[in-house]
Amino acid sequence: MPKNKHSKFNAFNVQSTFFVPLWRRIFVVAGCALWAIFEYMNGGPFWAFLFGAVAVYCAHQFFVAFDPVDKEK
Repeated sequence: MPKNKHSKFNAFNVQSTFFVPLWRRIFVVAGCALWAIFEYMNGGPFWAFLFGAVAVYCAHQFFVAFDPVDKEK
């Protein structure tokens, strides 16, 4: 069965209309950044790097490349 690229749930689709409200985008970026700091402070450099990279990626996708226009219409 072909995969629908406009499905309601896609874990890696950060350009989803779910993230149109600004508070959701800020929450995700801040949560990942805070978790990276938490992991670093507790001696988990791998997890700190991983969550830091996710925070940077999400910050770019949400605040630089984000297009809030619904492309499905």
